[in-house]
Amino acid sequence: MVKERIAETDSGIQDELEVEIYDSFLRGMRDRGWLETNLIIETGINRGLSLEIGPGPGYLGLEWLKKTEGTRLKGVEISASMIKLAEKNAEEYGLSARANYVVGDASNMPFSDNTFDSVFTNGSLHEWSQPEKIFNEIYRVLKPQGIYFISDMRRDMNFFVKWFMKAIAKPKEIRSGLVTSINASYTPKEIQSILSGTALKISTISCNPMGIIIKGIKQYKVKM
Repeated sequence: MVKERIAETDSGIQDELEVEIYDSFLRGMRDRGWLETNLIIETGINRGLSLEIGPGPGYLGLEWLKKTEGTRLKGVEISASMIKLAEKNAEEYGLSARANYVVGDASNMPFSDNTFDSVFTNGSLHEWSQPEKIFNEIYRVLKPQGIYFISDMRRDMNFFVKWFMKAIAKPKEIRSGLVTSINASYTPKEIQSILSGTALKISTISCNPMGIIIKGIKQYKVKM
């Protein structure tokens, strides 16, 4: 039986020490080639202006920029401390001219309708206390035929998969946060139910042992 979801946070990681630990964790994921950059590109997100929701220290979006040509990235992040770090990392990548980060709440994004060619996010869905609002915001800011890619962990993952993820997570200080994030994540069934009442109801949901992937293309008209 899957345990009831335990909300983690909807204000992001604000503490500077926790930001530093998370940066180390994601940098390690990048160095091992475990970020989902290639999956995002294979979805068709490989041109124009893209929005990343919850970029954190920025590695996923920066790797995406590095692997694509003529692209630009805007990130919306609720934590000012994370934005400061993402900007620093963008400088180290030499990509500051193509990456811009703004403080904002994804449930009420500071962008006009039909702005982005694509939207992607990884690892932030479990922090969304009202995911239906953010799904509708994704639809709003996407251009017609814009592509979206949303991925995160799943709460109903096998116990041994959860144990393995915790065991390999480095630095070790990240492990307790990893567990609370898993406990705050959604199950595929829950996501299907939430999506059905949003503008992204025509989405493809796929699963792997560790997580969920939601992807699709903005349709011109969606009956709510």
